[in-house]
Amino acid sequence: MIIPIIGLLLGIAIGIISPITIPIQYSSYMSVAILAAFDSVFGGIRSSIEKTFNIEIFISGFFGNAVLAAILTYIGDQLGVPIYYAAIFAFGVRLFQNFAIIRRYIFMEIKKNNDKV
Repeated sequence: MIIPIIGLLLGIAIGIISPITIPIQYSSYMSVAILAAFDSVFGGIRSSIEKTFNIEIFISGFFGNAVLAAILTYIGDQLGVPIYYAAIFAFGVRLFQNFAIIRRYIFMEIKKNNDKV
């Protein structure tokens, strides 16, 4: 569970410190890629809690989701259709589902620890 959290914190720190500015025409690409990355991080945390975490699956999902989302955004830009909404919807739903499962697990652990005392 610690690897995804460290990666998330490291990425946020690099993003804040770095003087890189993303041009406005790439903002839709970056927003979808960031959402895909968050989906992967929350999925990694969930799988870690469930004791099914696999680093190869996490890394391939992290970059694969970001690349697929960017490709969808590019195709949509070329066609003049906002196809990236599909990626936003899919990643957003999974992100909130994973967060809900993580939250339930944390509350169950707190309750279990309080019942022991």
